Amino acid sequence: MAPSTDSAGTAGSTQNPDEQLIERFYEAFSKRDAEAMVACYHRDIVFTDPGFGTLRGDSAGDMWRMLCRAGKDLKVEASEIDAAHGRGHAHWVADYTFATGRKVHNVVDATFDFAEGLIIRHTDVFDFDAWAAQAFGLPGKVVGYVPVVPELSMQRLARLQLKRFQSSQRG
Repeated sequence: MAPSTDSAGTAGSTQNPDEQLIERFYEAFSKRDAEAMVACYHRDIVFTDPGFGTLRGDSAGDMWRMLCRAGKDLKVEASEIDAAHGRGHAHWVADYTFATGRKVHNVVDATFDFAEGLIIRHTDVFDFDAWAAQAFGLPGKVVGYVPVVPELSMQRLARLQLKRFQSSQRG
C-alpha cells in the first residue's frame, strides 16, 4: 500500500511513478480540476463505469470536465492507492449533490493500467443500485429490481448528457 500523503497532498518518497500518477489524478479530482485529471490520461484512454459504460479518448476526458463543472459541492477522498507491474488500484469516495437535488455518497473501487507513463485504462466499480436509489429516490430504488435494462437506460441518458456538454463546448 502506498504511504499516506500530508495535508498538502505531497506523496511519500517510496511511491512509484504509477502510484504518484494515481495520487495526482485524485488530488486534481478533489479540486475539481478536470484538466489536471485529463493530463494523467493517455490519448488512447478507455474509461468504464456503471453510469457511462465505456468511453474512449476525448469522451472520457469530457466526462470528467462535465462532472467537475457540475459538482459544485463535490468532495472526493481517495485511499488504498497501490500500483505495480503496470497495474494499479484505488478506493475512493465521492460526496455530492446530484442534479435531482439529492445527496449522493458513492463508494468506488478503481483499477488502472498504464502505458507511456500515463493511465491508459481506468475502470470504476460501484453499487449502481445504491447510487440510483440515492440519486433518484424511490424511482431509483425501483431500478434495482429490474435487471440490466435500467442500467443501460441510465448509460444512454448519461451519454446523451455528455454529448450535449460536448456540443456546448464546441459552439
